[in-house]
Amino acid sequence: MRSKLIPFAAIVVAAAGSTTACAVYDDRYPHTFARSGSGGVYELFGSSPIARQTVRYDGPHKPGTVIISTSERRLYLVQEGGTALRYGIGVGREGFQWSGTQSITRKAEWPDWRPPAPMLKRRPDLPRYMPGGPSNPLGARAMYLGSSMFRIHGSNEPETIGEAVSSGCIRMTNDDVIDLYNRVRVGTTVVVRR
Repeated sequence: MRSKLIPFAAIVVAAAGSTTACAVYDDRYPHTFARSGSGGVYELFGSSPIARQTVRYDGPHKPGTVIISTSERRLYLVQEGGTALRYGIGVGREGFQWSGTQSITRKAEWPDWRPPAPMLKRRPDLPRYMPGGPSNPLGARAMYLGSSMFRIHGSNEPETIGEAVSSGCIRMTNDDVIDLYNRVRVGTTVVVRR
């Protein structure tokens, strides 16, 4: 199995009007990818409706900390030199919002999904199990938060970024969640505030 990021900005800029993009090759899901002229297989995830940016940061948290502002619908990864990477996110809808401090206890590529019992009670139409892949609601990557049911994960609905529609998880576009996943490790502190 191999999974790698391949810079592909020139073609994506022309195709999607984006200034930043990537392509992902993953042998596990070749049926969902379009073939390129060179014989490689690529999927373009598209750009987030909220562009990833480097911003100034002068808060109390040390580099490597993830800060989630649910009211702003932004995730910040604190970096060295008084900066942070800022990503657009989707957050929990009314009644499903939370705050607190957790740590990343597990990371998974193309995670499978088992909806928790409370979700199945609300939505009995959901499958009991869904294998990882492009149609899975957890998207390309997931970072599990403490012993909670909450995760920072990708999405098969990128149009929901910037919205409050989830059951409490933090959604990102697949290109953004892959970027964050590659920058953080198990043990990373995650601070969620409203």
